[in-house]
Amino acid sequence: MRDTSLYYEVRGSGPVLLVVPGGAGHPMGFDAMTDRLTDRFTVVTYDPLGLAHGRLGEPVEEQRVRSWSDGARRVLTELLPDGESAYVLGTSSGAIAALDLLTSHPENLRHVIAHEPPVVEVLPDAARQRRMFTEVYETYRAAGLQAAGTRLLAGLADRTPDADQDSAEADHESKAAAPQPPSPTDELTTPMALFLTRVLRRFTAYAPDLDALKPLAPRLTLAAGVDSRGQLLHRTAALTAELSGADFVEFPGGHIGVAEHPAEFAERVAQVLLAA
Repeated sequence: MRDTSLYYEVRGSGPVLLVVPGGAGHPMGFDAMTDRLTDRFTVVTYDPLGLAHGRLGEPVEEQRVRSWSDGARRVLTELLPDGESAYVLGTSSGAIAALDLLTSHPENLRHVIAHEPPVVEVLPDAARQRRMFTEVYETYRAAGLQAAGTRLLAGLADRTPDADQDSAEADHESKAAAPQPPSPTDELTTPMALFLTRVLRRFTAYAPDLDALKPLAPRLTLAAGVDSRGQLLHRTAALTAELSGADFVEFPGGHIGVAEHPAEFAERVAQVLLAA
């Protein structure tokens, strides 16, 4: 019997491929990519908060990485026949959950792709990056989604804006986009706002268990977009691969390559997994 507290969709045939989206787990923009994999995989798209399953607008508590990875484990327990194992693709915050799933429950996992996980704790400048994510959260609270998005994009590009220019831009965007802090209703009905307020800070504080990952390295590929070279999440992916001994590969596009280049992204996923 299906666990009604879990939200996921199943399509296709072949070995199970569990997809864990980023952001607040809302699988917006993933269909064009997953459609191209259903002839080779049973694609299971996990929706941790049920945002695509009628729960958008309901109260959401602060999210924890282990809750997402445990939910992913329970989905696989429901779907996998005895003795079978699954592939996993996680992107962004979903990639963090995928790393945690691999270290906490590796027994039923065939291979994991973690695409641009924001695991800044592996970096030598981790403290600076934590401050940046805190600034993104505080910008959202003070000035709204557009201003916070601008600050986040600058942070992911690994730019440190000039303080005066940053302040002026924030003031302009605050007046133009959100002169008042966003309302609770706005916050609960916008997946990006849920990500900024319920997911971002706790997930980016996650430190992957590198000692646990090392013996699992043959079953792990870290990935980053070719357009992300020189940026923060290309660094986190490449360094996590180096520290764990896992493979590192580049994918088409940037951080949202899954939506920018769905056909090419899908082919790269299939190439990595089937070779593994």
